[in-house]
Amino acid sequence: MPKQLPILINPNPTLRKKSLEILTKDFSDKEFQELLLNMEETMIKKDGAGLAAPQVGKSIRLIVISHKKKTLFLINPEITKKSWARETAEEGCLSVLNEQGEIIYALVERHKKVNCVYQDYKGNKKKIKAENMLARVIQHEIDHLDGILFIDKIVKK
Repeated sequence: MPKQLPILINPNPTLRKKSLEILTKDFSDKEFQELLLNMEETMIKKDGAGLAAPQVGKSIRLIVISHKKKTLFLINPEITKKSWARETAEEGCLSVLNEQGEIIYALVERHKKVNCVYQDYKGNKKKIKAENMLARVIQHEIDHLDGILFIDKIVKK
């Protein structure tokens, strides 16, 4: 039975660490498979668009994304192509809260389209072409893997 994990809140130092690549041999590990399900459960319960492993205290290159009522598990994701076109839109983050414990929202500029390669939960190499909201979420979550928070990229009006 998947369980909801506690989410680290900025300024927790784990959120600023660069995450390590996950070895394919670790994919079949029971603990790793449980982490996938627990992260999915946490993202759904917290009504997040995505969740990165550092947000639950694991400095590994793993993100989960909610897309079209399904969960995408992106392991060792890497953006291989970015559009020239960019778009500024509001973002929030489950790890960036105000003093009242509410999510902070701010404008962030991101590429409109991205191509991303990753491994699925079985270790298969996959590619995804994303645009608009999905592209934004992928960029936001991969930033987490590099120790970057969206507040580092806020657009000044």
